[in-house]
Amino acid sequence: MADVIHNLGTGFAAFTDPTFVLLALVGVVLGTVVGVLPGIGPIGAMSVLLGMTTQLGPTGSLILFAGIYFGSTYGGSTTSILLNVPGEASSVVTALDGHEMTKRDRAGSALTVAAVSSFVAGTVAIIGLMLFAPWLSGVAVELGPPEYMALCIAGLLLLAALSSGSTAKAIAMICAGLAVGTVGIDPAAGDLRFTMGTTDLAEGFSFIALVMGVFGVTEALTTTGRRWRPEPVRAPKLKELLPTRQESREAAPAAVRGSVIGFLLGLVPGPSGVLSTFASYVTERKISRHPGRFGKGAVEGVAGPEAANNAAAGAAFIPLLALGIPFAPTMALVLAALLLNGIVPGPTFINDQPEMFWTVIAAMYIANLALLVLNLPLVGLFTRLLSIPPQVLMPMVIGLCIVGVYAENNSMFDVVVMLVTGLLGFALRRVGFSMAPFVLAVVLQPTLETSLRQTLAFSDGNPAYVLGRPVTMVILGLVLVAVALSVRRALKTPAPAGDD
Repeated sequence: MADVIHNLGTGFAAFTDPTFVLLALVGVVLGTVVGVLPGIGPIGAMSVLLGMTTQLGPTGSLILFAGIYFGSTYGGSTTSILLNVPGEASSVVTALDGHEMTKRDRAGSALTVAAVSSFVAGTVAIIGLMLFAPWLSGVAVELGPPEYMALCIAGLLLLAALSSGSTAKAIAMICAGLAVGTVGIDPAAGDLRFTMGTTDLAEGFSFIALVMGVFGVTEALTTTGRRWRPEPVRAPKLKELLPTRQESREAAPAAVRGSVIGFLLGLVPGPSGVLSTFASYVTERKISRHPGRFGKGAVEGVAGPEAANNAAAGAAFIPLLALGIPFAPTMALVLAALLLNGIVPGPTFINDQPEMFWTVIAAMYIANLALLVLNLPLVGLFTRLLSIPPQVLMPMVIGLCIVGVYAENNSMFDVVVMLVTGLLGFALRRVGFSMAPFVLAVVLQPTLETSLRQTLAFSDGNPAYVLGRPVTMVILGLVLVAVALSVRRALKTPAPAGDD
């Protein structure tokens, strides 16, 4: 414990550099803004800023992206509570009781409960990251190629099985992402693969161009096409922000339970933020003595899901930093930012880069506190952002995407790739395809290919080599169970009326 306190002190000492403080605050504010504005989200913001990460450096990039991620998970709750307009998918559950509290003139109390619950959950997640990431890194050093192959397969298939919508469509996007990831130089033979005779693809597709296309451009086109009308909103006054004693007593245990649920589900591949909020809400309703209050303004229905959402956001960093494997699309972008700066996270990351790791931990504490201090007084300012028409805002997003992609390699080919993938992403989204499995597959393809080749080489084609590794079989067994449950759920779901 003494070593943890000493290392954390070293991390805070790095914030004598005002640049790190500024990046943390900018990340929090920007994250809150994209959380408030429906349709953009942390993935869109990170994809637009991905091209800047080489100028910020690896530590600065992690601080900025962590602030955006934490801020967006909180920002979505503001419009959910005040307007019944979830800025993020993970804030849908918050709207059920949060907006009902607004109708009863308890909007200020709901916002305070959401902010404090988020702060508690964020603190729990950061403590868990400090304690468990170094331990998991020590365990991960003992893992071999079969285990990493199994983890990559688990991350992709669980994302497909647990995502909303069609599992078959998610698997199709995973296959497309793996195919796109193979373009370029064969890492084993050194030959060019699927480059279609152009030198522009010798190093594969630019990840920045792909991400800005399928998230930045696609989100901009999707949001611009929606019908828009300004939402009238009355931000609560400061004196209205204090919850009653009864509300505080009901919210406190719900926030603690939500923090634990969110942290555990944050370690699972897939949309952990959304899953954790639903799990917390169901838990609170089942253990409540008065379940009929839920959906009518129960404060536990705000505290639990908001805590779960933020705890899941913090826990998602653990598999990325300790294993080098992102279990969520947002973490895939954080991984890309590190790789662009020449940093490869994995089992030796914390030992090789201790100063960076503990500086980022300190940044998370600062960002978490800044969210609590800044967001309640500025709630009126953030909600006024909803008065900006998307037809004005989204062309600016596309412009930033073009500048960011071109600046990476000074390549118009990358700009064309971004625009084409953006249009394809827009068309695919209209017919029910999600882009998250595609991006995660592109990121995991090199690790999956390398570990698969090494496994085949070590086993000499003998399946007993994999069958004799307990960790690999446990991981693959859990994947099979999750996929089987997903298929069973799909078979039980009735077809929409009118379908043949």
